[in-house]
Amino acid sequence: MVGLSKGLYKEIKTVVTREMTAKHIGSGSAEVLSTPTMILLMEEAARRLADEHLPPGKTTVGVAVNVRHVKAVPVGEEVVVRAEVMAVEGRRIMYWVEARWGSKLVGYGYHERAVIDVEEFSRKLEEEKKKT
Repeated sequence: MVGLSKGLYKEIKTVVTREMTAKHIGSGSAEVLSTPTMILLMEEAARRLADEHLPPGKTTVGVAVNVRHVKAVPVGEEVVVRAEVMAVEGRRIMYWVEARWGSKLVGYGYHERAVIDVEEFSRKLEEEKKKT
């Protein structure tokens, strides 16, 4: 994929809010960063990285996530999420993703995205809707 290669990475920083907690979104009862929110942030970092290197009209969609959430992060603390390109194979981009709270590892794993043409994707989706 043009412009994307192994080793490129993107980091995003986020302060955990109550809306990001397991209790708020219903994935648990603790007021800590939820696993679904952590995964969302990992996907966002990967998408942003790809979007910086893709031509206009192209973007990516997530197709696989395999992560572990190993540390709780309380409300008000900053989390740094990093997505690093492990490999690019055709339209597929494989990432190593991590979330950290200071020096503490919060979560880690693998994420894969597929490059799509936005207009073509939308057209095919509309065709599929008509078939249902």
